[in-house]
Amino acid sequence: MDEARSVREFWFGRLPLCAEDLDERMAFWFGEDNLGPPAQRDEEIRARFGELFERAAAGELESWADGPRRRLSLIIVLDQFPRNMFRGSARAFDFDEQALSLALSGMQSGADAALDAVERIFFYMPLQHAESLEVQEESVAACRRLLSEAPQELHESFAEVLDYAERHRSIIERFGRFPHRNRLLGRASTPAEEAWLSEGARFGQ
Repeated sequence: MDEARSVREFWFGRLPLCAEDLDERMAFWFGEDNLGPPAQRDEEIRARFGELFERAAAGELESWADGPRRRLSLIIVLDQFPRNMFRGSARAFDFDEQALSLALSGMQSGADAALDAVERIFFYMPLQHAESLEVQEESVAACRRLLSEAPQELHESFAEVLDYAERHRSIIERFGRFPHRNRLLGRASTPAEEAWLSEGARFGQ
């Protein structure tokens, strides 16, 4: 099977998704699912895609940017897979700039418009991970468009996606960075950040 396609099929399953299928995928992406807790999913990704990820990190898969869905696959490999493979370490964020560049240039060229609404969630995800208020505003705007264009039966899930984007934006608006990354990146936290961290919002890291 084509490697880029195998990434998408692993990540999304069979598209288009009905509401029940999307609920299952949301659990797979953001919480526990039938594969078990995140540690099991992380190991699955390392085992299946570790070598592919290293090739992407070395710049060997740049040709994937030529098509909308192949570009999406590369974004997932660089933006999502490190968060699973290197959960709890600074390397989880090492490829954010590469993924963001792919997403922004793809949006500028209209590549995102060729994708299914569910696929676009992850095309835009690097924007949500950026420590930039300007980019966070773009993230929220993109997720609002998604909600307005999503099939009615999927509105509840896409409303969650928008809420998640707005929460990320509010953190950057307040702190200018994501405090939950501070320890991993060797950054000292301010008292306000320490208070926020005590509330437990770490987004999987």
